[in-house]
Amino acid sequence: MLNNYSSTVQQPVIAKYVQPYRNGIQSHNLSRHAIGMVLRGRKFIYSGDVRNEVGRGEMFFLATGTHYIEDLPEGNRPFEQIMFYYTPAQLATILSQLSITYHMNISNDHSCAACREQSFVVSGATSALRNFFITTNQYIKDELFNHDETAENLKMTELIYLIVSQEDNCLKRKVMDNADTGKESFEQTIYAHIFEDIPIEELARMCNRSLTSFKKEFKKHFIEPPHRWFIKQRLMHARLLLISTNKSISEVGLECGFPNTSHFIKLFKKAYDHTPAGYRHRHVGNSYSTEVESVGTIDEQPIAVGE
Repeated sequence: MLNNYSSTVQQPVIAKYVQPYRNGIQSHNLSRHAIGMVLRGRKFIYSGDVRNEVGRGEMFFLATGTHYIEDLPEGNRPFEQIMFYYTPAQLATILSQLSITYHMNISNDHSCAACREQSFVVSGATSALRNFFITTNQYIKDELFNHDETAENLKMTELIYLIVSQEDNCLKRKVMDNADTGKESFEQTIYAHIFEDIPIEELARMCNRSLTSFKKEFKKHFIEPPHRWFIKQRLMHARLLLISTNKSISEVGLECGFPNTSHFIKLFKKAYDHTPAGYRHRHVGNSYSTEVESVGTIDEQPIAVGE
C-alpha cells in the first residue's frame, strides 16, 4: 500500500485512500491526471453552485489543476477510493503500445458540454471496470505494488484498455484528450498562477507564446477568455470559503486574489446575485451548508491509507 509519493514520479502511481471522518470540502491541487473509483461512501465534486455526486461503484476523472471535493463516509464505516495518477506522456506511451502491439483502432467521436467545459467527469462503470478495481484493491491489500513499477504499469495499461475499448463516452473522451503533452505544460502553467497577480503578457511569456497565440490557445483549452476564466475560478474558491469558514470578507477576498474588498464584493454580487455577506447568510443553516464542515487545501498526498 502506498504511503507517500511524488508528483514527479515517472511511473503511473496507484493509491488507495481511506477517510474515516467527515472533513468537509477540500481543495485538491493535482499535478497529474487521475482516474478513480469510489469503493465505499459518497464523493462530491463541486463546480460553482453544482454538486456532482460520485456513488459507490462509480468512476471519476480529474484533470490537472484545482478541484473542490468532499468525501463522505458510509455510516460508521470509512470512505474508500482507489486512484490512478498519470501524465500525458505516460498515457501516450500506453496508447501507442495498445495501437502498435495489439493493433487496437483507438478513436473517439463523443463530444458534449461536460467534456468541453469541465475539468472532471463522473461516469458509471461497466462490470469489467468494477471487477478491475476490486482486483486492484486486493493487490493493494496484498502489497503487490510495493516497489514494483512493472506491476503498476501493467495495471495502468489494463485500465486504459478497458476505458478506450468502450463505446464513445465522456470518460473515454477525457482520457484520450489528455495524451497531449503540450496541452499538459500549458494548463499546468495556468493552474499554478490562478491566485497570483500576474499580467497576461507575463503568462504568455511563461507559456512561450505571443500574446495573440496565448489568448487563442487559452480559449481553446478553457473555453473562456483569460480574464473571465481567472475571475470565475477565484470567485468559486471564495464562495466555498464563505460558506465553510469564519474568515472575514476582506480575508476571503485577499486569499482569492482580490486585495480590493469593494471590487471583490462587486464582482461576487455580479456572479452570484448576492454580496459575499449575503451569500454566507443565505447558506447558513440550510441543507447545503450543514454538509460543509471545513475547507482545507491538500495536494496529492493520501488522506489516510490502509484498512
